[in-house]
Formats: sequence, structure tokens, C-alpha cells
Amino acid sequence: MADIIDGKAFAAKLLSSIADEVKTLAYKPGLAVVLVGEDAASQVYVGAKVKTTVELGMESFHHALPAETTQGELLALVRALNANPAVHGILVQLPLPKHLDADEIINTINPDKDVDGLTVVSAGRLAGGLPGLVSCTPLGCLLLLQDVIPDLTGLHAVVIGRSNLVGKPVAQLLLQQNCTVTMAHSKTRDLAGLCRTADILIPAVGRPEMVKGDWIKPGAVVIDVGINRVASLKNPGKTRLVGDVAYAEAAQIAGKITPVPGGVGPMTIACLLRNTLTAAKRLESAQ
Repeated sequence: MADIIDGKAFAAKLLSSIADEVKTLAYKPGLAVVLVGEDAASQVYVGAKVKTTVELGMESFHHALPAETTQGELLALVRALNANPAVHGILVQLPLPKHLDADEIINTINPDKDVDGLTVVSAGRLAGGLPGLVSCTPLGCLLLLQDVIPDLTGLHAVVIGRSNLVGKPVAQLLLQQNCTVTMAHSKTRDLAGLCRTADILIPAVGRPEMVKGDWIKPGAVVIDVGINRVASLKNPGKTRLVGDVAYAEAAQIAGKITPVPGGVGPMTIACLLRNTLTAAKRLESAQ
């Protein structure tokens, strides 16, 4: 039976260390979160981010805008936040309403304040091995991996999914740790066979329980990024959260595995605040 990688406990420890470091600073790291519209899930996420920011002793700049906000109005706000020295990190909550151009908005963010790691400059810095801010979920995956395998050198990692949000950046992070990385996707031939060669398997495709137990190499480390809502087996009419991995099967084969929920998910906000602290220290030292 696999050891469970407890992302909730690790995230709590990381947040505690961030709070301790914030207390030593002569300034308050500032995080600006911009929410446009009334998407219910986004409101929950933003509420959690704002609450955690304040709990860690950081400054929270929360901007809740109506769904009718224009492209020009949102761009003006982002540029104002770029120019505000009290704001060290900027996050524009996605998805945006359909009439807005998310790519233009995101890439207007100062890359040095891009705590979500989504600008093309941030992606380029990561690909080039240059200092920069890394997308929160991939960073969380790496931190969880390094906690259970301090030296990743030479291990074969298979990443399922090639999104700009998770798949590509997590592959770049693993390459920097001297892993041999294979990126798999919907066109990959014999995906199950490829997965069986992986010392580290990271599915990030959003397909409930796609990865079966017999896809796992015995003793492999499985970091399940998927968060999918499906019908509850025990309570008709209710839903439950599952990952991209068939957890019960995979846990019989893997050496270590993240659960869903309670695995990668809690790391996202923790890494957002870690990025905010990193950005603040870099920006303040550059002044």
C-alpha cells in the first residue's frame, strides 16, 4: 500500500514558515487579487486567497469588479497595480467573462509581480532557467516531490497533459532537477505502457480516474493534479471530488501517492503566498 503524500499538512507547514519570515520584514508584502464578475467558484477561491493573505500578515488589495467591466478598464487597473510600490504580487482570477481578452490582460501584468506565473515572460524565464515566478500548481507539485525524494536526478518522470498552466511548466521544473521527462497527451500512443515506465507520474488532464492501477510502475511516486467533480456512489444526487488517477487501484501499486482532495490542491494557495513573498523580497531589494 502506498504512503500518502499529505498536501494539506505540507501546505500548513509552508504557510507557517512564510508567516514567520513576513514577521522579520520591515515592510508588508502586498498581494492584489482582481475578480471580475460573480462566478461562484472564483468567489470561493478569491475569498480563501484574501483570507490567507491577511492571516500571514501580508497586505491584501482585493478588487471585485462587475461582469460588465471593459477591457480598457481592466487594463487600466492592472497598469495601476503595476505602478503601485505597495503591491508586490498581482493575480487576475480566471476565468474572465467571455468579452474580455484574458491573454492581453495577463501579459500586461509586470512579470516581476506575476505571482501566478502565467505571463509569456514568466514562461520564457522558466524555459531559459532564469530567475522568475513559477505557476503555483507546478511549484506545489515540485515541493511535494522534493519532500519525499530529495534528489530527483536521473528519475524518469511522465507528465500527462501539455497545458501552459500545469503540464509544460511542471516538465520544465523537473528538467531543472535533472529528471528525464516525457510529456504525454491525448495523441500519445500506448499511454498506459508509457506510464508503466515512470518513476514519477504526474497526470494533469482533467479526466476523472483515467489512470488505472495497472498503469502504475510498482513503487512509483504519483502526483495527481486532477480535481474532478463526479456523482457520488454512496449518496445519489450528491457529488464527490476525484483525481485523474483511480486512487484505490493506484494506491495498491504506487510507492507514494497524493490523494484528491488533500494532495496538490492545498499547495496552490500556499505557493501563491510563497511567490508573493519571493516577489516582495526581489522588488524591495532592487529599490
